[in-house]
Amino acid sequence: MTISKYLVPLALAAFLPMVAHAAGLEGLDIVTATGTHHFEVEVMHTDPELERGLMNRHFMPADHGMLFDFGKVKPVMMWMKNTYIPLDMVFINPHGKVINIIDNAEPLSETVLPSSRPALAALEINGGIAAKIGLKAGDQIIDPLFQK
Repeated sequence: MTISKYLVPLALAAFLPMVAHAAGLEGLDIVTATGTHHFEVEVMHTDPELERGLMNRHFMPADHGMLFDFGKVKPVMMWMKNTYIPLDMVFINPHGKVINIIDNAEPLSETVLPSSRPALAALEINGGIAAKIGLKAGDQIIDPLFQK
């Protein structure tokens, strides 16, 4: 039984980072031809948050994502440096309309991935999810960040 006193702290140590991330989640909906798809997202606003993004993470639940609020409409360039999860990058205008999508960005790549036009935000979801839900340019993202 002495082994269990070590397993409990180890289990808690592994669980605490997930709880820390979950505390900052908010709901976001993606409306496509296949319906409305609900996600829980972390919203990044500050320069350090925007720079860090999903770096150094090895897992993200299928219904989670990260929303990058750039604060103004501008050309956006992203990359996958130190990012271990393949991601779909969804670039979004101020009204919540999808501008373009980069499917299955390659983990750990330093290739620059630009938005096709200036964007207010980018949404990162697990690679393959955009295709699975039928997400296309012109579809609607519903979040308080976007004006109608």
